Amino acid sequence: MNCQSTPLSQQKLHGLTRRHFFSKCAWGIGSVALASMLDDKLFAATKSAHSLINPLSPKAPHFTPKAKRVIYLFMEGAPSQLDLFDYKPKLEPLNMKPCPEEMIKGERFAFIKGVPKILATPHKFARHGKCGMELSELLPHLATVADDITLVRSMVTDAFNHAPAQIFLNSGSTQIGRPSMGSWLNYGLGSESQDLPGFVVMLSGGGQPSGGTACWSSGFLPTVYQGVQFRSQGDPVLFLSNPAGMSVQDRRRALDALHDLNEMELNATGDPEIATRINSFEMAYKMQTSAPELMDISKEPQYIHEMYGTEPGKVAFANNCLLARRLIERGSRFVQLYHRGWDHHGTAPNTDIVNPEGLPKQCRETDRPMAALIKDLKQRGLLEDTLVIWGGEFGRTPMNEERDGSKYLGRDHHPKAFSLWMAGGGIKGGYTHGATDDFGYNVVEGKVHVHDLQATILHCLGLEHTKLTYRFQGRDFRLTDVHGEVVKALLA
Repeated sequence: MNCQSTPLSQQKLHGLTRRHFFSKCAWGIGSVALASMLDDKLFAATKSAHSLINPLSPKAPHFTPKAKRVIYLFMEGAPSQLDLFDYKPKLEPLNMKPCPEEMIKGERFAFIKGVPKILATPHKFARHGKCGMELSELLPHLATVADDITLVRSMVTDAFNHAPAQIFLNSGSTQIGRPSMGSWLNYGLGSESQDLPGFVVMLSGGGQPSGGTACWSSGFLPTVYQGVQFRSQGDPVLFLSNPAGMSVQDRRRALDALHDLNEMELNATGDPEIATRINSFEMAYKMQTSAPELMDISKEPQYIHEMYGTEPGKVAFANNCLLARRLIERGSRFVQLYHRGWDHHGTAPNTDIVNPEGLPKQCRETDRPMAALIKDLKQRGLLEDTLVIWGGEFGRTPMNEERDGSKYLGRDHHPKAFSLWMAGGGIKGGYTHGATDDFGYNVVEGKVHVHDLQATILHCLGLEHTKLTYRFQGRDFRLTDVHGEVVKALLA
């Protein structure tokens, strides 16, 4: 392939990347690919060239995957594993008695002070499905799909405050600036959707997670891989609709002119962020048609609404679960739903966190739709190649927090043991992995670190976590940093 003979400046040579190289080729591959965004017929004629340039074009995985896409149900605030998934009957005779000294000696807690009291769960547990999975009475709907999920009771993390722990689980680092998991997947695999983002985020339960937009940031990857937040009401994305007085034709002409200007600058500087800008404008134009249709769940059959508990037009986790299914049907690679409200410390009323009713309330809002999502994917033949993940950023202590003398039952942050579940693409069904000690305090069997979880998720999608890298500031970075092992026991 011949390149232009026009000499590049020393500054440009230092910044030259593969994408810059193709944009400078004499045959104009870069220009053809960018133009293809404007004309679907031209795209079809130049598909092979376009695949070299468009960063969101589908890419081959390292090996044949079991999963093609991910739906991640992130329960922001950290659900109590001891009240939902990890029953500890030996806590019952010790309930509200001082914690054994050997358990807390030298330990550091987020809020607990002095000698706390043991807190047994007030909720009943039972076994469900052919597998006999032990689950709390607070999750009656999830119990109906016990044979389809893997329950991991042995998760550990490195952080015990919300924002760092959320960023860590998503990006592999407790500090802001690393790419999120969804960004890594879109970078490694691209997207199968031509008119919707490959990485979509939706929120419920009241606002953003503590980690903010860093949870779905592209970090040092090109921003084309960043998560796009969809809203449940109004325009799915702010300013998506044309302003009053602007027709579709006017918008197309304006974008064509802007495209030409951006392409001139791209050819002059080789800055990949300009290509991202062009891609973003074109995606927004296509979404003016595709996104409203996607977000209109009113046309779903009545039995679907009854199964999920959805109410069209409402901001709710149930609606977002149904939208997640609709998104992956349309080719989105990674859909992440954040639901706030799981931070149950048990402090007094009129504060940001309230009494023990908080946990049952959150379960009532999420249990039915998350089980419906599993059933819906399964009946459509999508579960076998869609990886579904549910969990928070860390666990809760087996002791009552009693912050400032509070009489309400509640638990402090706990990074040494927590639970999550997975289902679908490449994951065993009806399997419980790992175990904690009699107090639910430390993992004693089958420990799964956050980096191990990340490596396993990438493996399910056909990516070797040590090979999915991006060079930045002189070194190769990856989602799992320099850690992580695939947990083969979880794989089907």
